[in-house]
Amino acid sequence: MIILVFEGISLTIIGIVAGILILSGWVHQIIKGYTTKSLKDVSKYLMILIGIGALLWLIYGLEVSDIYIIGTNAVAIVLMLIVFVMKQKYDKKQKIQNQ
Repeated sequence: MIILVFEGISLTIIGIVAGILILSGWVHQIIKGYTTKSLKDVSKYLMILIGIGALLWLIYGLEVSDIYIIGTNAVAIVLMLIVFVMKQKYDKKQKIQNQ
């Protein structure tokens, strides 16, 4: 049924667009966190779960040799790690300032 909706559109293009959309959320979060120097509203548990999910997708992509799954999830892991490190840094700085 979904194939009929996207008839004539390459599923590869759909996959690329999906990857770009998913990754753009992380890029926006990095920019916002950097400019505000705060990521207090971002859950570290959410990032950990998303990171584990991306790692599993990366393993799957490697197993089926899908470059788009591999690339999207490898970049997602890197971006998630950047946000995670920023969050740890800013949360620690905020905790010190509140003492």
